[in-house]
Amino acid sequence: MIGRLSGILLEKTPPHVLLDVHGVGYECEVSMSTFYALPAVGEKLVLLTQFIVREDAQLLYGFGTERERATFRQLLKVNGVGPKMALAILSGLSVDELIQTVAMQDTAMLTRVPGVGKKTAERLLLELKDKFTVGLIMPAAPQSAEGDVLSALVGLGYQEREALAAVKLLPADVTLADGIRLALKSLTKR
Repeated sequence: MIGRLSGILLEKTPPHVLLDVHGVGYECEVSMSTFYALPAVGEKLVLLTQFIVREDAQLLYGFGTERERATFRQLLKVNGVGPKMALAILSGLSVDELIQTVAMQDTAMLTRVPGVGKKTAERLLLELKDKFTVGLIMPAAPQSAEGDVLSALVGLGYQEREALAAVKLLPADVTLADGIRLALKSLTKR
């Protein structure tokens, strides 16, 4: 299996990139979030990869971060989701947006991605619901009090979806104590 490539970026045409690794050109498909973060042609590039072998093709997919590759792999485990659809989902939503969409069970957000219909979106939400919450692809540690407020609410027994909705209503510069107080207040009003 090819897990990582390091070389010189020769070409970039969405969604394909051509990477020269010691004289061998590897063609990879990348998500749009990885594509927009690519350096200029002729510069050094490191991509984490997923190599997929089918009856009729051998395909290489490249990712700028481990989180994105792990999310891609998780998406491939969902019934009816192939590499093209998984890449389209990662092109339409960032990893954090996907995690939040799954936590909120937001079908509408997923159906905005080209190629994802209502039934596929529902299946994705159902099958990924427990995968993201058990820590397989959790977002990076939050830098604001909002992440601590979310953890506190979940620790108090609120569902993650309810807690996320309450945290979204908080002001951006809220302190931890005020954030918990305001979030609890909004949760009790429901």
